[in-house]
Formats: sequence, structure tokens, C-alpha cells
Amino acid sequence: MCGFTGSVSVKPINNSLISEANRFIECRGPDAKCFIEKKYNEFNINFHFNRLSILDLSETANQPMYSNEFNTWLMFNGEIYNHAELRQDLENQGLKFYTSHSDTETLLIGLSYYGINFVNKLRGQFAIAFFDEQKSKLYLVRDRLGQKPLYYFFDNENIHFGSSLLSILKIVEDFKIDENHLYAYLNYGIVSSPFTLFKNIYKVMPSEVLTVDLQNSNFVATKSKYWNLENYIDDKPFSNEEFFNIFSDAIKVRTNADVPVANFLSGGIDSTSIIKNMADNEIKINSFSIYLQENKYDESKYAKKVVEKYNLNHKSTIISSEISINEINQALNSLDEPYSDPSVVPSFILSNQISKYYKVAISGDGGDELMGGYERTIKSLKKTGFLSNLISKTYNIYPAILGTGNKLLSKSNNLETKYRSFLEDKKLMKLLKIKSLENTFAEGLNYDEDNYYKNLLIADYKLFLPEMMMFKIDRTSMANSLEVRSPFVDHKLIEFIMSNNISYLNPKNSKEVLKNYLSNDFSQDFLLRKKQGFIFDVENWVFNNLDFILDKILNGHVVTNLNDKIINLLSINKSRINGQRIWKLFVLEHYLERVFSKSL
Repeated sequence: MCGFTGSVSVKPINNSLISEANRFIECRGPDAKCFIEKKYNEFNINFHFNRLSILDLSETANQPMYSNEFNTWLMFNGEIYNHAELRQDLENQGLKFYTSHSDTETLLIGLSYYGINFVNKLRGQFAIAFFDEQKSKLYLVRDRLGQKPLYYFFDNENIHFGSSLLSILKIVEDFKIDENHLYAYLNYGIVSSPFTLFKNIYKVMPSEVLTVDLQNSNFVATKSKYWNLENYIDDKPFSNEEFFNIFSDAIKVRTNADVPVANFLSGGIDSTSIIKNMADNEIKINSFSIYLQENKYDESKYAKKVVEKYNLNHKSTIISSEISINEINQALNSLDEPYSDPSVVPSFILSNQISKYYKVAISGDGGDELMGGYERTIKSLKKTGFLSNLISKTYNIYPAILGTGNKLLSKSNNLETKYRSFLEDKKLMKLLKIKSLENTFAEGLNYDEDNYYKNLLIADYKLFLPEMMMFKIDRTSMANSLEVRSPFVDHKLIEFIMSNNISYLNPKNSKEVLKNYLSNDFSQDFLLRKKQGFIFDVENWVFNNLDFILDKILNGHVVTNLNDKIINLLSINKSRINGQRIWKLFVLEHYLERVFSKSL
């Protein structure tokens, strides 16, 4: 795991700006730092890399890595889990290696020999910058599920790219907020790919290759996809044995490291299934949990049962109901984009605790998407009758100040309307008097009723998983120099689910396959309990600190774009939804304050 920045320009590159930009990726790779400056034809090139050493700890595995044989350069952030077998194939072709077992060198030689289509062979999480001097092309590539970030700024004279949006902002300097994307954040709590909050700064999409032709001074960029989930939709008979074979392999490859590996343990079905598999295969387990004092969010008793059952080497952290503003600020400072999910706070705290002892941790993220664990999935699978659909029409008269009204929309018989109701807040847009909002979130999704459930999965894998879950995990962990690996996000596992019929799915008993897997080890009260989210009591925190929050918002950058009277109005009705809305505005103001401060 690492972080990098790069610039290719027809103009001289300001090295001091590049060095300052590097501050934002130092946490992603504190073990080694390398800077390359070179001239290529009429272009000035600057590569800056920070390494978190996990595989092949030697200096020969540092980046940027250069191939003398092919005249190619590589910077990449991530892990290639099948690098050993890929290396063996390349060695069989007569290719020479200079490191003992570096996945970086395997990736460099593979891309150099086979070309960019080599990415189809990769099993892992990655963001890649690959420069081929012979072909005069720069390739920016992101993994299939968007687990690792990659941003870029592009114009006729420059391309700047890297692992952090804040680094790009530092290099570009003259950046402006895109109003439409600001509104998208207020609606969804994120700005979805390929956009960012700022004009002319973008994200490489999951499973996308951005190719920049450097044959002349005019930059030409093209985009292509190397993986499409829709291609795997089929109706094969579901096999428990095959599923768990792939699942076991996905876990096994993620335990491969030259440093000790830890485990996230929530006490939920997903993390427990991973730990059971590791225990059954006699893989050493070092688990960590975070306990929330609020009873409605506390799963500590379930986590303790897992610890006792498998005799784990375990550490736990308790989060007080009175989380300090300093702790909140630390968590929000881990974000290079505004992101409103309050689970970022406990995620940051847990990652911080693990990072004191380990560089790598395995998580259960992605299990809900894979096995239909979300409430929205369960409810969306239920057929909507005439009366329920009629009730959904009353949404238009629901008072915006009372809440989102999305429970009404969730009763619609339109799949897109139903799915979006769990993710957006159109009523907030009404309160803020935002009349128009371009569809930047669900554009291009196929809501084909003939493949009802599979299209819900596709929506999750295109939107919710990369834009929300993977974003949170990457930023909160890498801010603490911790690499997180998620077996449920293995693309082979996802392809298997998409290619099989949904007989594994029981809307009345979500994740039945995993629960059956655990049934000999745990009681029914453990297995059949209601799912709890990994969050803290954000509503109480907001209203307990309301004066501080409103002062910050009303005297900051947010009110230059929004109606301050409406913001005040939100605080009058102290509902759960309005607490979350104020939190969303608070997160935005915190972010803008950092971005526009002189310290950026």
C-alpha cells in the first residue's frame, strides 16, 4: 500500500508545489520516499512516491520502478494477490526479475510485456500509473471495484494525477467548486465518480483505463473499460461448495504478507465468517473490535462470543458517548473529499488502534452487497402492491422539515425510485431551495425488471460499494498507515454470485448461506439478530454541540452557496434526520475550511 503523485507537462513543473502536495500522501506510505524528475521529448515529468512496505520489504522493491529492458515506469498503490503465479508465467516466457518476490516488479514486467490488457489477469486492489516511453503513452488504471483511489487534472498542457484529491488541489492551485457537484453531495452525502467537488478534476472510474497519448505536445486522452459486471449475469445452479471454495481462497490470498496481519471483528455475520474460515484453516488471528457505549449500536457481547469460540488474540476499544470535537476533527481530516457517513468516526478510531501494532488488517466489508444484507435490498425485493404504490405518491406533500419522506418512496413499484429512496434526500434539496440537480449518481444504471435482484447488485457495485464503503475504508485506514483487505470484494466471488441463480437468497433470512456456515458454532440468537450499523449516535452528538456546529457553518464557506435561514430551520426540528442533515453540512464546512485555508 502506498501513495503517489505525478505530473506530465509541457511547462516547467514547480517542484516545491509537488513536495507540498506529497504531505497528503505521506500517511499512505511512511516507510520509504522516492522522487523522480526527468525530461521526455518536450515533456517535463515528475513522479513522487511514498511506500508502506508489506510485501518484499527490500529497497529493490521501492517505487517508482523502472524497467531497462522495456523503458517503462510504474507507480502503483495496492496489492496484487496473484502476483506469484503471474510472475511464474512471465519467467516461463524467459523474462528476468531482479527482486525476490515483489508484486510491483511483476506488475511492471507484465504490463511491459503483455501491454495494458495485462490488467485483466490481476486479482487485487490497485491504482496504477504506468508510463511506456516506447509507445509514448501514460496509462492510469483503477481496480474493478474502486478499492483504491486515483484522481487527475487534465488540460491541453498538463496532466496531474495521484492518490489524494488534496494533492491535486495543491498542484493545480487555481481550482473552483462545481456547483452541481456540490448539490450532489448535499443530496447523496458523496460526489460520485468520475466527478469531484471541483471543476476539471476527476476520478478514474472503477475498472477504467485512462490512456494519455504523449506523441506530441497536445495531450489526447481516451477511456476504456476492462471489466463489466453485466457480462457475468447468468442463472446457473448455486453451489455452496463452490461458493466457499472461492471464499476460502479469497481469504487465503489476503493473508499473504511479509508483516503480521490483523482482523476487524464487529461481531457481525461477515467478519465472523472470515474469522471462522481462518480458524478452520489454522491461520493465526489477531482481532480488534470497537465497542460503542450507546446500547443501540453496541455489538460487544457478540464480538466476545467470537473471541471465546476461536480463542482469539484480541484487543478492543470503547468509544465514549461523549466523543470529543478533537476526535471528530481527526476522523474528518482523514478524508480528501467530503463524505457524510458518520461511520467514518468509529472506522478511523479502530484503524488508529490497529495501526499501533499492525500494517495490514482484513475486514468483512462487501458482505452485505454480496449476500443481500441491506434493508434496502430486502425491501426492494418485495413486490409492491397497488395500495403501497399509491401511498408512495403522497411523497410530494410530505413536509420537508420533518424528514426525507423516503419511506414513502420505498413503497413505489418503480425499482429505480425505490433504490434511490434509500440513498438520497430530495427534501433537503427543497429546503435549501435547490431547484435543479443533474443526475450524477445513478446515471447509466440498468433497472431492468426482468433481472430485478441482479440489477440491485449491479447498482450497489457501481455506486454504493466503491463510492461509499471502499472510500471510507481506504481513507480512514490509510490515514493511519494501515492497509485493509476485504475478501468479500474479491472479483471472482462477485462474478460467481452474478452468474448463479438467487436460490441462495432468502429475503426473510438475509445471508442465510453464511448463517448456515456458522450454525454449528453459534446459537440462533447470535445468528438471527437484527443487523446493526457501524456508527455512533451522531444525532445526539450534533444536538449536544449545536451552537458550535451552527456557528461554524453560518460563518464559514457553506452559506456562500446556501440559504443560512434554511440551515437555521433544520435545528428547530430536532429529529434524527435533521441531525444527520446538519452533520452533512458540518462535514462539508469542515472540508471547505481545510481546502481554502492557507495551510492546504
